[in-house]
Amino acid sequence: MTDADVDGAHIASLLITFFFRQMPELIDQGHLYLAVPPLYKLSQGAKVAYARDDQHKEELLKGEMGGRGKVEISRFKGLGEMLPAQLKETTMDPKKRTLLRVSQADAERAPTALIVERLMGNKPEERFSFISERAVFVEEEGLDI
Repeated sequence: MTDADVDGAHIASLLITFFFRQMPELIDQGHLYLAVPPLYKLSQGAKVAYARDDQHKEELLKGEMGGRGKVEISRFKGLGEMLPAQLKETTMDPKKRTLLRVSQADAERAPTALIVERLMGNKPEERFSFISERAVFVEEEGLDI
């Protein structure tokens, strides 16, 4: 479980790399999951909803929170900002949580290992080359700063 922002995604990629390299059997046996915590809390009167990202927030604003009254939106800066009850309700409760299983097809093992080595290995020029070849420039509003 990591924060719901881009920094948390970076930490998750480092953790997945560790398991991929050091304990691949956990992935092969389907025992590695990512918990998906919310990024936003939306409140409207007594009604509370949690959104995992900007798109989900907009869906909730149009749907569940589309009634009368002001909707208060708060963005979590990280898991440490959530109250224990909120964390339990949104990310730990087996009935409500969202888990993403980390998996890999056998046919993808070799190509994945090459990409992981390029991106996470000791050669920064490999990372630079990989990113330069695939970079797509986005508008400023597309960045999460």
